[in-house]
Amino acid sequence: MCGICGVVGIPDHVDPEVLFRMTQTLSHRGPDDDGFFLDGGDGVGPAVGLGFRRLSIIDLTTGHQPITNERETVHVICNGEIYNFRTLRAELERSGHHFSTNSDAEVIVHLYEEDGAGFVERLNGMFALALWDAERQQLLLARDRLGKKPLYYADISGTLLFGSELKALLQHPACPRGIDAEALSSYLTFEYVPSPLAIFSGVRKLPAGHLLEWRGGRCTIREYWQPRIPAERQARPPAAWAADLREQLRESVRLRLASDVPVGVFLSGGVDSSAIVATMAQLVDPSAIKTFSIAFEERSFDESEFSRLVASNFGTEHHEEVFTPSAMVDALEPVARMLDEPFADPSVLPTYLLSRFAQQSVKVALGGDGADELFAGYPTFAAHRLADLYRLPAWLHRRVVQLADLLPVSTDNLSAEFKLKRFLKGVRERPELRDQLWLGALSHAELRRLLVTPPLVDPLARLVADTSRAPAEAADRLTLQYLKYYLEGDILPKVDRASMATSLEVRAPFLDYHLVEFALSIPRELNLRGLDGKRILKLAFRQTLPKPILRRPKKGFGIPISLWLKREFRWLLDELLEPTRLRSQAIFEPAAVRSLIDDHLGGRSDNRKALWTLLMFQLWYEHYGRAPLSVAAPTGGYADKVLKGAAV
Repeated sequence: MCGICGVVGIPDHVDPEVLFRMTQTLSHRGPDDDGFFLDGGDGVGPAVGLGFRRLSIIDLTTGHQPITNERETVHVICNGEIYNFRTLRAELERSGHHFSTNSDAEVIVHLYEEDGAGFVERLNGMFALALWDAERQQLLLARDRLGKKPLYYADISGTLLFGSELKALLQHPACPRGIDAEALSSYLTFEYVPSPLAIFSGVRKLPAGHLLEWRGGRCTIREYWQPRIPAERQARPPAAWAADLREQLRESVRLRLASDVPVGVFLSGGVDSSAIVATMAQLVDPSAIKTFSIAFEERSFDESEFSRLVASNFGTEHHEEVFTPSAMVDALEPVARMLDEPFADPSVLPTYLLSRFAQQSVKVALGGDGADELFAGYPTFAAHRLADLYRLPAWLHRRVVQLADLLPVSTDNLSAEFKLKRFLKGVRERPELRDQLWLGALSHAELRRLLVTPPLVDPLARLVADTSRAPAEAADRLTLQYLKYYLEGDILPKVDRASMATSLEVRAPFLDYHLVEFALSIPRELNLRGLDGKRILKLAFRQTLPKPILRRPKKGFGIPISLWLKREFRWLLDELLEPTRLRSQAIFEPAAVRSLIDDHLGGRSDNRKALWTLLMFQLWYEHYGRAPLSVAAPTGGYADKVLKGAAV
């Protein structure tokens, strides 16, 4: 697991000292090593610079990057892991290729020699990579199928900047720094900035499953994979589907155990992470499995009894830490500093603390991400079934909303009052829109009141356009929508940023693309029966997991934001959303913000989502919106060490 960055274009834009600064911003992603490649172009062709930071996981001795081919014409830097590298390596060696390392990344250069740009379609892994072909004067950027690893880029008058995180691009003087209006309104709607947008105008994210080709100052982007749901599903007994699912997960976990350093597991006590522990216990000695959980003092948010039950059942070496509100407050500053793009999912805080806790014992951890999206595990999947039955006329619906507003406001995790009000907010919309109104922070109407310059277009228009090409069945469209938006835009960036901030690699067995394609072929009624989701996953592990794990409702990795905004985080409201500050920024209407705060503090409404989204934007703005953070350039003639066409 690593961080990558680089520049290709006119020689004046490829400065060794700037490249060094770009690379150093990613040192938390790879504290073990760095590497560089520069080619000045001789004033004829383009210049290129590649920077790399390494977290050593596989081939601790010789896995240095950039990695090149035998003729030193192809140079690769890769963030992530290629899980099928051993199979690919054996095939390439039979074809006559010679390897100089045992690294998984080396297969990329030789596979490119064999298949050209089509090499990416043969990789099974989580990755963001850059490949420079010196003979063709071509740079390729690629991102894995599900978007596990991030990749930002900026195409500036023929020069291309790229990096694992936005902060790397910001070290380059040519990087745009103006806030993108569409990205801002999308963030306030989704609580994250969805691909391909980025918060700065002129910067973009390479979407999952896409390949970018830069040549002669021009960029072309193509999609090489997307999740597809078959037109017809096979009619098979549920037990047969369950058996195949167990085998698919077993193979995925087996591949993700490949490591030259210890591997642990994030264990929440939910069925997803518990299934991974159960599968690992079939592949290795259970007593050698290190499981990691966190507990909360607020009982409605605490899941520790379930994680302890699973750990005890399989005999793992279990590690648990209780996190208090003060720990969350202490984590807020480092988390805000690492988030170089606004991000409002509050579970990034416990994810960061859990990662920091696990990193004290392991360098790699497996997690259960992806199962909820693939097997209808979120409560919203069931809520859609209820919404389809909701047939009240408009006048009666308005009356129901008025009555619901009279309910006492609860600060508990997913309280009945909170769920009812969210349900009513979107129930009358088409499925994809209602789902986002349930999950997100602000509606288009609310944005128009809140922003000084209201958005011209509803941010949900892009979502509608994407889903219009999806399958006819609403349930299938929702599954694909979750994969494209919530998983790629929220869940995966949260885990990537939180874990890499602590130099921990997190692998997601449920997101092996073979398993994803299999899961999408399962009949939808085997995932959701009545209001109970993940039926097929529970069936697959019915004989393996403790019954309380299979029966417990989905809880999620939440924290008591609603309550803490009135207590531990109250100072944030007073400081960051103070009217004078807001007027000087000229982004948000102070009166609209004050109304949200007063209603929340007065217990008249639960505005946790809107307020936390605003606070996280303000924290981002303090670090990056005013003047992006800068890394000092090295002293002592670093540029003198750079040799044309050679790695440094």
